[in-house]
Amino acid sequence: MKKILFLLPLIALASCYNAEHNCKDFKNGKFKFETEVNGVKKTTFFERNDSIEIETFEGKTDTATVRWVSDCEYVLQKKHPKNMAEEKAISMKILTTSKDSYTFEFGLVGSEEKQKGKVYKVE
Repeated sequence: MKKILFLLPLIALASCYNAEHNCKDFKNGKFKFETEVNGVKKTTFFERNDSIEIETFEGKTDTATVRWVSDCEYVLQKKHPKNMAEEKAISMKILTTSKDSYTFEFGLVGSEEKQKGKVYKVE
């Protein structure tokens, strides 16, 4: 009985740190991603319709297919790559969600190198 009483506070404490994962809320919609490149803030806007993503960055629009691996993981593949680098698929994994945003990690498929970012739902 003493062991159970000792473990209850630990279980309750651990449950407070479970990250929210409402990934399905972000399969469709209009989004904004901001990042800093050489000290300059850059913004990408994109619209995702489950299996298609249309991205606009610095006035240029590009389309990619979206293949969902699970509710929180998908792979992006550019539909019209302009060079060898754009031919490589990008693995995306949603780590946590909130009401209007999600944090994610991404990298080239097969690569151990990952970066993190945050996306905001704008509609």
